[in-house]
Amino acid sequence: MSFTKNLSIIHGFADEVLTEHELKTLFETKKKLIAYDGFEPSGNPHIAQGVIRALTINKLAKMGITFKMFVADWHAWANNKYGGDLDKIQTCGKYLIEIWKASGMDLDNVKFVWASELVKDPEYWKKVMQISRHSTVRRIIRCGQIMGRKDGEVLQASQILYPCMQCADIFTLKADIAQLGMDQRKVNVLARELGEKLFGYKPVAIHHHMLMGLGQPPKKVEDRLLELKMSKSRPHTAIFMTDTKEMIDKKIKKAYCPEGISEQNPILEYCKYLIFEKFKTITIERPKKFGGDVSFKEYSELEKVYLKKKLHPMDLKNMVSLNIDKILKPTRDHFEKNKKAKELFEQVQSFTITR
Repeated sequence: MSFTKNLSIIHGFADEVLTEHELKTLFETKKKLIAYDGFEPSGNPHIAQGVIRALTINKLAKMGITFKMFVADWHAWANNKYGGDLDKIQTCGKYLIEIWKASGMDLDNVKFVWASELVKDPEYWKKVMQISRHSTVRRIIRCGQIMGRKDGEVLQASQILYPCMQCADIFTLKADIAQLGMDQRKVNVLARELGEKLFGYKPVAIHHHMLMGLGQPPKKVEDRLLELKMSKSRPHTAIFMTDTKEMIDKKIKKAYCPEGISEQNPILEYCKYLIFEKFKTITIERPKKFGGDVSFKEYSELEKVYLKKKLHPMDLKNMVSLNIDKILKPTRDHFEKNKKAKELFEQVQSFTITR
């Protein structure tokens, strides 16, 4: 596949590539590219963390990229997830791996690496120290967004350590590409700024689009990215990987979906980044008196009709609810039928979630 084609696919899910020229050079000069993605094990994963992540990794794997999926258990510990209970955090990490098994992630090209293994190596902590020595406290606090925190919410000393560790992860894993959400941009930029001087290279950063939550976007916010993105801390505006059909339907029906408007419309976003990625054609069922059934093969066609107000929000919502349920059914079935997965699910559900 040509680089132009690869780049077109990447632009389909990414808001930013730092930089396209460097990425092109990587494809031309390295036979085996390594990409890094990481996650904090905590709580129930939503569709952006589950299905969207699997779709993104699978696309890059088809380009010949091998993924090192980083289970950031020590980072979640530093960020006080599950009240700082490392055993619970690690149980949740195993649960999340089961989620991706069920959601269709191409595990042949993915290696899961645990932070608790990396921290046993003195060379890892040497990298953390090098990054810390070349960063100011103010700069590291500004990276608090990567933990889902605003600057004023970075209160514990362990949370200061977190961005330095995440930056070190990239170089310890020898990742050519850091593939993370736009909310992780600040630490990736830090890695790019320090990488060449300290470790001999700077990673390419691919920042994927952050799926919106279902609520109405606030008019004024301090950090629009954190407020807009789907979040476990706002469960009524998030679709979780194990939500039932009834739960999905209830949340979608209450979702913000202004008629004739596509900007910051979460229901249309789910069509673009999720449903059209999973199905070649989608059909919206409606009574003949309201125009009858209508089918679309591309998102752009659907958006055009919606902007002309020729498609009612409720008809759109019904289709989205139906198709998200289809997408999540294999995951629900996995956790009902697989004994190991079911035990992990039940354990995680019993934990008290802390932000």
